[in-house]
Amino acid sequence: MENNLKILQNTNNGTVFNVKLVPNSSFTKIADYTEEYVRIKISAPAIENRANKELISYCSDLFNVNKSRISIISGEKSKIKKVLFKDANFDDISKKLLFVLNSNKKIS
Repeated sequence: MENNLKILQNTNNGTVFNVKLVPNSSFTKIADYTEEYVRIKISAPAIENRANKELISYCSDLFNVNKSRISIISGEKSKIKKVLFKDANFDDISKKLLFVLNSNKKIS
C-alpha cells in the first residue's frame, strides 16, 4: 500500500495507527476516516481505561495482532490516539486497513 495517508506511520518500533475514539457508542466498529485518523466507535465508556482496553482488543481482532504487542503511545486520556503495533509489518497492517476502509465511507 502506498502510504499517502497520515493514518499509518512506519517506525523503528513497528506500525503506528492514528485513531479518533468515540466511546459510549451502541457498538464497536470503524465508523469512517479522514486523511489523518480512523474514527472508531467503542461501546465501552471512557472511564477507568475501559474504552482504551476495548480499542486494543478491537485492533487485536481486526489486524490479527496479539494484544500484548499493541499499546497506546499517545493520547491515553484523549480522543485522538496513536496506537503502536510493536514489530508489526507495515505492509501487512496497511493491506488489512485498506481492505477495511474500502468498505467504509470517507469523511472530509
